[in-house]
Amino acid sequence: MRRVLLFMLCLVPLAQAETTAFVNVNVVSMLDDSILRNQTVIVEDRRIASIGSVNTLPVPEGSRLVDGTDRYLMPGLAEMHAHVPPSSSPSLDRVLALFALNGVTTVRGMLGHPSHLALREGIESGAVFGPRLITSGPSLNGNSVSGPGDARNKVLEQKAAGYDFIKLHPGLSLAEFDAIADTANDIGMPFAGHISVSVGVRRALADGMATIDHLDGYFVAAITEDAERSGGFGGFFDVRLGEFVDPDTLAVLAAETAASGTWNVPTQLLFENVVSEASPEALGSRPEMRFMPSSSVQNWITAKQQFLADDYDAEASRRSIQLRRQLIKALHDAGAGLLLGSDAPQIFNVPGFSIHRELGLLVESGLTPFEALRTGTVNAAEYLGLQAGRIAPGFRADLLLLDDDPLLDIANTQRIHGVMLNGQWISSADRLERLETFRRGN
Repeated sequence: MRRVLLFMLCLVPLAQAETTAFVNVNVVSMLDDSILRNQTVIVEDRRIASIGSVNTLPVPEGSRLVDGTDRYLMPGLAEMHAHVPPSSSPSLDRVLALFALNGVTTVRGMLGHPSHLALREGIESGAVFGPRLITSGPSLNGNSVSGPGDARNKVLEQKAAGYDFIKLHPGLSLAEFDAIADTANDIGMPFAGHISVSVGVRRALADGMATIDHLDGYFVAAITEDAERSGGFGGFFDVRLGEFVDPDTLAVLAAETAASGTWNVPTQLLFENVVSEASPEALGSRPEMRFMPSSSVQNWITAKQQFLADDYDAEASRRSIQLRRQLIKALHDAGAGLLLGSDAPQIFNVPGFSIHRELGLLVESGLTPFEALRTGTVNAAEYLGLQAGRIAPGFRADLLLLDDDPLLDIANTQRIHGVMLNGQWISSADRLERLETFRRGN
């Protein structure tokens, strides 16, 4: 049947087609963990118009045909902790394209810039190629905020400017954090990111923080009662505190997180890239590194080398990795919301590629492939309030066509045949050609 469909495909004038039909495809709708087999999915005006059996659902005349035989159609993924360069940066096109070409159709920008407001609109209109952008303003932190009054004013200014949420970095005093939280809650402005030492996880949960990123602050809150508390250095996201952490307290914190309604973006890949025993050279030789400038990769290698040279404790790092994985599973089991994010582009995290590696770590933490996929589809759409993340009539046509079943093996999300970005179909050949433009040396 595939030969017939491919022949039909060749007869369609692709440039003129306004409707796209995925024919005879297996649909991973994300409504549940079942697969709808041998379906036709019709996309019109950037939305999913209809879904039905290939034997009964008619294809509108003049449609672009995409052969789905033996392939799997799933919703596009969200990168919920991304760093998007300013519009003036020469790396912007690369970052946006690598996200989109790897099936990341929505990104939440966690390092906002004034230029992102216009960029967000340019992407949505189709004038700029890239994933939908949800953007913070410039971060509020110990250096950018000077007192509770200033904190309050900055929240109001960012709301008036049109940013989607407030990004927090460390260094805030408790009074500054409370001013941010009170003001943001009053005006309906989400605030998210890091946990300042003066605040702590429990205060952040009580004050309605929208997301905690990197699992920041949980280790500090779970230190055993008999541990030294004189303010020792915890290292990269408290990796050196692992030996003092009480796993039972992590489970309690997971339940408290679920009760509060705060979501978590673990970015486990970033943590393991930095603190694991993997050699810097091996990480720098991953296949996707060829799409990054050699200077960026070398900077990542150097940063990892310096971390390993700084009194590195392999056993403590292994324990911290395992405890974080246990925390991810505990949050999931408690019903606390998890969101998919890898913190790209950061150390060894190539945009788009890294989100698939993050999915693999969620599965290694104990989630099923379906549960892991929900963090970047259904959960992300629910958190953002978008009609996306599922394959159903009326939903946004952000789609990923795979050559194998992602519910069988999460690694199959990397077997990308094509991507539909806001109704725009990017075929296998087009995707590879676009990727090639960013290969180092081109």
